[in-house]
Amino acid sequence: MVKARKVAEARQNDADETRNNILEVAAREFADKGLDGARIDEIAEKTASSKRMIYYYFGGKDELYRAVLERSYAGIREQEMAENFESLPAVEALRAHIEQSFDYQASHPEFARLVMNENIHRAVHLKHVEGIKDRNKMVISALKMIIDKGIAEGKFRDDLDPIDLHQSISALCIFNVSNRYTFSTIFNRDIGAPKALARRRGQVVDMILGWILK
Repeated sequence: MVKARKVAEARQNDADETRNNILEVAAREFADKGLDGARIDEIAEKTASSKRMIYYYFGGKDELYRAVLERSYAGIREQEMAENFESLPAVEALRAHIEQSFDYQASHPEFARLVMNENIHRAVHLKHVEGIKDRNKMVISALKMIIDKGIAEGKFRDDLDPIDLHQSISALCIFNVSNRYTFSTIFNRDIGAPKALARRRGQVVDMILGWILK
């Protein structure tokens, strides 16, 4: 029984590793080429798997794309929840949340490109990702806790909406990734360079806090 269980666990680990490898490669392909431009054959060539295994695990290109979207949104939401920012004093908590959001976007540019691609498709695929709305409600709940604490501490305005706050943070944090090449070309300044990112990170924090603080 023990040997059989170990064999089963090893097979499950191999399956999880194969699936994760496919998702990682597919995320890069979809981010770079979009849903229409990405090809299952090319994804298979860049994985440690095969086209047959991709269809076995995911069913088809649309299903693989949706799995990539689910994994990408889960990544940023899980990291936010793991930090437990709402346990800090309100101003410190909000500052840490903004900095974490900015850093995540900067270090995961494929997430921004996937979001941009899905907006081209008017979120038609995201609508079919099970639990996506519930998962993203977690960040709104966390921000509401920070807002409520800030109001109770006498630090924040009392007319704040957590969805508005999340929208503003997301918009400011994603810009250096989503517009890096066009903006950098037009103004001859690489806004994705480390020094530019560090400067912008501080500016984003200051802008949000300037709006939020009494």
